[in-house]
Amino acid sequence: MGRSFVYVILGGGVAAGYAALEFANKGVAHGELCIISDEPVAPYERPALSKGFLLPEAPARLPAFHTCVGVNEERLTPKWYKEHGIELILDTRVTSADVRRKTLVTAAGETISYKFLIIATGARALKLEEFGVNGSDAENVCHLRDLADATRLVDLMQASTGGNAVVIGGGYIGMEVAASLVINKINVTMVFPEPHCIPRLLTPKIASFYEEFYKSKGVNFVKGTVLSSFVINPEGKVTGVNLKDGSYLPADLVVVGIGIRRNTSLFEGQLTLEKGGIKVNSMLQTSNSSVYAVGDVASFPVKAFGEIRRLEHVDAARKSARHAVSAIMEPDTTPEFDYLPFFYSRAFSFSWQFYGENLGEAVYFGDFSGTSFGAYWVHNGHLVGSFLEGGSKEEYEALAKATRLRPAIDDMSDLERQGLRFVVTLSQKQPVLPIVDVGSSTSLVVLEKPEYPWHAAAGVVAAASIAAFAYWYGRRRRRW
Repeated sequence: MGRSFVYVILGGGVAAGYAALEFANKGVAHGELCIISDEPVAPYERPALSKGFLLPEAPARLPAFHTCVGVNEERLTPKWYKEHGIELILDTRVTSADVRRKTLVTAAGETISYKFLIIATGARALKLEEFGVNGSDAENVCHLRDLADATRLVDLMQASTGGNAVVIGGGYIGMEVAASLVINKINVTMVFPEPHCIPRLLTPKIASFYEEFYKSKGVNFVKGTVLSSFVINPEGKVTGVNLKDGSYLPADLVVVGIGIRRNTSLFEGQLTLEKGGIKVNSMLQTSNSSVYAVGDVASFPVKAFGEIRRLEHVDAARKSARHAVSAIMEPDTTPEFDYLPFFYSRAFSFSWQFYGENLGEAVYFGDFSGTSFGAYWVHNGHLVGSFLEGGSKEEYEALAKATRLRPAIDDMSDLERQGLRFVVTLSQKQPVLPIVDVGSSTSLVVLEKPEYPWHAAAGVVAAASIAAFAYWYGRRRRRW
């Protein structure tokens, strides 16, 4: 038993939905495309799960946040897929893949063949068992990666009002879930080994601002230690956690957010892997010319850094998915994937955006006692990264433009004095500046002068578009 398609998208997350829309926009014929997903629902905007889905009042629920509402485009409900002749093969797990024969085999034993495959398998939440701690299967221990996780977490929050929650991990998920728990009137303690929250991105000064605000909302931080064991009652419910520093925390609910593991196992030994993901070229094409990889699972060339990176963020998933489809459908006219790394987060009344990389010396600006402040990162005399909390649409656009241009910085003190005025003034001039080698962690030779100036101009426009959308996305009230 088997089926055959021209195009197969393996994975049913955010990237799958955006790839499907791009296929439809480029005229894919009915019956040529399918999406295989182990989830029982059509692709949806995962950021909603740690934000609007957890709200106690007017929470986000499907079908409201199916892709591609995250960028204010069509909402791809199951009806949309049917109308466009795209087959959804849901609640289906693929157990093996053969890229040479171009086949996938499902857990039910069905063989699905393809001409082109897009791997959008994403990642799974890390479990504490992988670090030697048992108990993640207890009824009140949660992770947050998919709709089933979020639904379970909501049920537990509703049963824990006024109780105690322990959040293990101080990254994006930990901080956003902690905010939602507080809004749901649950006492929160966050536990993580690092000296401050979101350590991969934020500096101690920026992190301190958010931590102090969380403390004002009643959140307790326990840093520099990790969970060593759960205390579980005879009914299989966690009643507390023991930490490695010897302390004990009571718990009615535990949320574990300690990172992810990429879903690459189907293709290990068949495709080239690098930096924890599937290595692709600037067209998102893997070492097999019929197979493309996008989203969390893809390690792709970041031209601005001159190296291969794997970026775990929804914006990269959306854009890489669309670019891969374009590369498949229109290979002769699709340019190289030129992505400016971009991250954002929203919690409580805060909303921040980050562009580029946090390499070099941080230069701060703005009012850290207020609601609008930021930082630039300067490395080898050039601005390489930027962060802004509480900016306007125009300010975020300027930030994105300047970060992509990587202007020379001669006077750090002057940059601090100018603050946002520096990037606003630079963006108003809209120069086409040369790309330079700023000596990132693995350097390469970069053109001092672009061969085609319109490429650089187009990049600036693209960066501004990203910023404009992100500002709108962060401020809109539809809560996804």
